[in-house]
Amino acid sequence: MKSPSFRPLREGDLRIMRVVLRPAPFDAVAEVMDYRAAVGSPGKSGATSIFIGTMRDFNEGEEVRNMTLEHYPGMTEKHLEEICKQAESRWAVHDILVLHRTGDIEVGEDIVLVATWAAHRGDAIDATRFIIEDLKHRAPFWKKEAVSEGERWVERNTSGYST
Repeated sequence: MKSPSFRPLREGDLRIMRVVLRPAPFDAVAEVMDYRAAVGSPGKSGATSIFIGTMRDFNEGEEVRNMTLEHYPGMTEKHLEEICKQAESRWAVHDILVLHRTGDIEVGEDIVLVATWAAHRGDAIDATRFIIEDLKHRAPFWKKEAVSEGERWVERNTSGYST
């Protein structure tokens, strides 16, 4: 699948930010490469940090067959943009890309992509971690999982660590 052309939401002082919600599957690695080719500033970033979240086949000790991810249009994008602005104010990142699936998602499909570019790895890694943690715990998304007994709404996200 060919990526859409990327147009920055905000430009200035080498900083670019792009937030996209997408109802169709995407290839996260191809998206990063296409984005970088479209808006790249060769030599400006010495570090790229990438997080890719993928649909698991289990959650809370049960097998999960698939998931529906709902969001609040307008509010969700605004929240994600705000998270990115906060990351830009805390770390010296040049560029941020956030892609997030919505709708019906199958096991193994990419759900979320967070990529940051910075001069140094610490800024890129810390900004990526900040964005994904806020996104997972505060962004207005709702998950409904298909499990053996039917369907269930996910009440909370996992901590991000194995228990």
